[in-house]
Amino acid sequence: MTDMSASRPAKRVFIKTYGCQMNVYDSERMHDVLRPIGYAPAESAEEADLVILNTCHIREKATEKVYSELGQLKLMKQERGGNLTIAVAGCVAQAEGAEIMRRQPAVDLVLGPQAYHKLPEMIARASRAVGDRLETEFETLEKFDALPKTREADGPAAFLSIQEGCDKFCTFCVVPYTRGAELSRPVDDIVLEARSLAAQGVREITLLGQNVNAYHGAAPALSNEADWTLGQLVRHIAKIGGVDRIRYTTSHPRDMDDDLIAAHGEVPEMMPFLHLPVQSGSDRILKAMNRGHTADAYREIIRKVRAARPDIAIASDFIVGFPGESDEDFEATMQLVRDVNFAIAYSFKYSARPGTPAADMALQVPEEVKDARLQALQALLRDQQEAFNRSKIGETVSVLVTGKGRNPGQAHGRSPWLQAVHFDGDAKMAGMIVDVRVVDASLNSLTGELVNVHEAAL
Repeated sequence: MTDMSASRPAKRVFIKTYGCQMNVYDSERMHDVLRPIGYAPAESAEEADLVILNTCHIREKATEKVYSELGQLKLMKQERGGNLTIAVAGCVAQAEGAEIMRRQPAVDLVLGPQAYHKLPEMIARASRAVGDRLETEFETLEKFDALPKTREADGPAAFLSIQEGCDKFCTFCVVPYTRGAELSRPVDDIVLEARSLAAQGVREITLLGQNVNAYHGAAPALSNEADWTLGQLVRHIAKIGGVDRIRYTTSHPRDMDDDLIAAHGEVPEMMPFLHLPVQSGSDRILKAMNRGHTADAYREIIRKVRAARPDIAIASDFIVGFPGESDEDFEATMQLVRDVNFAIAYSFKYSARPGTPAADMALQVPEEVKDARLQALQALLRDQQEAFNRSKIGETVSVLVTGKGRNPGQAHGRSPWLQAVHFDGDAKMAGMIVDVRVVDASLNSLTGELVNVHEAAL
């Protein structure tokens, strides 16, 4: 008897991801929970039976992009006679779930970032047109318990979520309202996932969390301790065979403890890169933002980190035009940038998010002032980034090869400082760690020549 199931085409899912690395990880885990019910990845929405928009709510423009995309998907659904399931996931879904369903009736499912483990159940309910199509409960621990403990790797570098939520309540930020309170995964669960990734050839793991350095997870079962910090976790993951590189993001200055700083100098697998958002260089604005630290406290953290790891690259985030920001406040930010000297930074105009305290603050800064300040800040940051990249010219750097380069005959990789590196090589080298001598640099990447291959192809 012929097995017809083998030739039956799989259902296809396309997930479009907006925003942060946590959303990238969440999208990967959505594929994990959908695979057992027959959904294979699609390359585009046009090829898919199910389209999921995994959304970001940090800035207003990101939210409006989602509604624009939904308008296009509605037309696609109509052209197919309704044979397309549309889902909205992530932080916009959490914040505006009911509004999404009211504003765009073509949407079939809405689920917050703590509910995507319920996707199979929600899809079944939608197919029967019964039950609730909106899931926005905060059930972070339930989510992690329900997810597969291992997952398929996609390349030699992978994200691994260890912590979710935020208790800091910065006055400009929606994350505490869309992701919930801080919660850390148990060490044993994280290690199991890390070992699974390493067994599939993952060489570099980036530990993720909204406040990743606030990590306090249940210690290993054989340990006599209650909780472990991020520094302890990093040291433990570094012992896993095959894991050659460890990163973490995004961190908060209030949680940079001395043990974590020491780990940067003591753990060879820790890459010399730290993304530590400061947002402003003005103590008055930092207080209004409820950041819980001063500009000088931030400078002191950077001093300690550089003492532990002199070659470390520092990255940060900045907001210009926060309510009440004066010319003097902005100049304090510019001075902090000059003092620290960043390898890379992300800067944005303040965007009022409904429901946050800052949205109702007096002295909102005019858009034209925000524009001028952002241009001045970004010019300084670009100069620093380009100078940092050019400082690598002539050096031989260790590169994790990730695939094809921009041009034929080129390979692409990642330096210890997170720069993209292009060099003449075979894409079959993906997954290898090689030495590349840097011969040129631009704002966003390095160009080099292959010097040495550390090991045979994986």
